[in-house]
Parts: sequence; structure tokens; C-alpha cells
Amino acid sequence: MRILLANANTTAAVTERCAASARAVAGAATEIVPVTPRFGPAIITSRAENAIAAHGLLDCLAEHHAGCDAAILAVSYDTALFAARQLLPIPVIGMTEAGCLAACTVGERFGLVTFSSPELYREVIAGHGLSARLSGIALVAATPQDALSDPDGVAAKVAEAAEALAREGADSVLLGGAALAGIGGRIQGRAPVPLIDGIAAAVVLAEALARLALPKPRTGSFAAPSARPSLGLGGALAALLGRG
Repeated sequence: MRILLANANTTAAVTERCAASARAVAGAATEIVPVTPRFGPAIITSRAENAIAAHGLLDCLAEHHAGCDAAILAVSYDTALFAARQLLPIPVIGMTEAGCLAACTVGERFGLVTFSSPELYREVIAGHGLSARLSGIALVAATPQDALSDPDGVAAKVAEAAEALAREGADSVLLGGAALAGIGGRIQGRAPVPLIDGIAAAVVLAEALARLALPKPRTGSFAAPSARPSLGLGGALAALLGRG
């Protein structure tokens, strides 16, 4: 089985961090194929950057999905998730989507720890229909770049935030941010509730969906677009829009 792991940021170190987290939980017969977009923001922190990153991510998925059994979006805003799900002939899972679904199986309400933009995370979670299950969002005084350069220091801050969310009623805590992939393992012993890594959850879900081999919808809003003209797109993305 081959699972495409597509970052939406153009920071290759984040892609590598997510790939390491993915490989740690993947089955022995699963190959993780990490890819980084050709263009787009280094780290998404705003609505504008997220919109730009959506194009870069779709271009990347179009170019690299052939031969893969499922795709994971290694971006915590689940950037372009529904568009990718419509375009690609394989299952597509968002890391925050997978993390939220996993959280719902281990408790009633979950918290989220992240770096910034809590309003965007609330919108993502609302888009998955899970706002009522979200107990709160805690921000840590750090950046994704800090998580790469000082993982132990950032892990300590995340642990404190997770403990605070647990005291406020969270039954589990989702680590929101691709740069936080793998950090949960460093601090789970300090946390009184499960810490959920969205990349790890997405890998397990992607493997399950690939084994189920469900057909792609032929009608409705997730049916593949057919014979749509375009101008100036990368060849692989233009081909996906124009197929049929």
C-alpha cells in the first residue's frame, strides 16, 4: 500500500516531520510518500496564505497521486480537502479531520493546542460538524519554526496547554499543526488525557479506507469534474479538470 502525504506549506522540514510521524504508525506493508508543493507560502498563518496554498496543494496532489492508494493532507487547516476529494480517484483524508474523528472515539469533548489562528481552526472543526465536541483551544507562545528548532522546549509548552485544557473538561487533546507531528509521544506521560496526533490518526484511517476500496461517487458534489476548460494550470492539474 502507498499513501501520499502532501504538505500544503512549502517548508520541506515540516513535510519530513510529518513523514516521520506517519511512518511510526504505518503498517509494515505501507509506504509513505511525502511531497511538498512547488509553490505557495512557507507556513500558512492567514486566510490569504491558506487560499494560495490550496492551489499549490491541488497542483502537488495532481502530479503525485498516481500509483497511491490514498492521500493525506499534512496541513492542519485541512486546506483544499473537499476539492481534493472531488478531484482525486483515491481517498483523501485531512489531518485535523482524522484527529477530530479519533478524539470523538475516546471521549465526549476534545481540546486543541496550536500556535495561532484559533478562529480558522474553529471554522475547520465546524466544517466537519464537530463544533459541539470542541471544549476549547489553547495557544502556545511559539511558532512552527520553533517546533522544528527547539522541539523539547515547544513540547513542554504544549504539555502545559494540554494539562490546562484537561482541567477545563477536555477528554482528549488534539495537537493542531503539522509542525507538532510526533511531539505528543514526548509528553504523553505528562498529560492526564490522550494526546492525538492528526498525522498518525490520518495514516490509520487512510489504511482502513484503502482496504475498504469504496468506489468514488459518480454523482453529487464529490463526483469528479468532467471536461472543464482551464488556462495556465500545471499540466497534471489541468488534466484532472479536463478528463472525461
